[in-house]
Amino acid sequence: MDLTALINSHFNDSIETLQASAAALTEPTAAAVELLFATLANNGKILACGNGGSAADAQHFIAELVGRFERDRLPLAGIALNTDTSIMTAVGNDYGFDSVFERQVAALGQTGDILVAISTSGNSENVIRAIQVAHERDMVVIALTGKDGGKIGRMLTHTDIELCVPHPRTMRVQEVHIVLLHALCDGIDALLLGENE
Repeated sequence: MDLTALINSHFNDSIETLQASAAALTEPTAAAVELLFATLANNGKILACGNGGSAADAQHFIAELVGRFERDRLPLAGIALNTDTSIMTAVGNDYGFDSVFERQVAALGQTGDILVAISTSGNSENVIRAIQVAHERDMVVIALTGKDGGKIGRMLTHTDIELCVPHPRTMRVQEVHIVLLHALCDGIDALLLGENE
């Protein structure tokens, strides 16, 4: 087995996926930045959720809002719904794992807030249920998906934004998701603080 060829193929495939995503997702990502900034500027908050690698991405995104991205600024209101093990295990035990995000959106989400819903397949049932509750509360949803967007892509409304990575492999979708989340953070900071020199 030629491991260097295998590894090189990952770099090439990742580059091609990033280029295809840049062509497809630059404008909707800019629109997502404007929605996020408007929500934060109006004292709304950002809720984020996902499973597995997408859970890590949700935490990473919220950490950069509450902490900072690249520049010092006031903390921004965000909650990663997959970080509280007591809530996750209590709700999972009492209501089932499909309800772990739904219950938190019902408890914490309000009109004017945004749900950042991350699912590489677009088919995660607990994320789908969180989106349903967010819609009931007139919250905007920014969905990060992949492949064909799955069920999530088909359930979004005209006020929501889908950032669907055009690739079938989970690893490539996850790689672009982190670029998108960094772009969202940088865009929010640019609107808040001005362009970084």
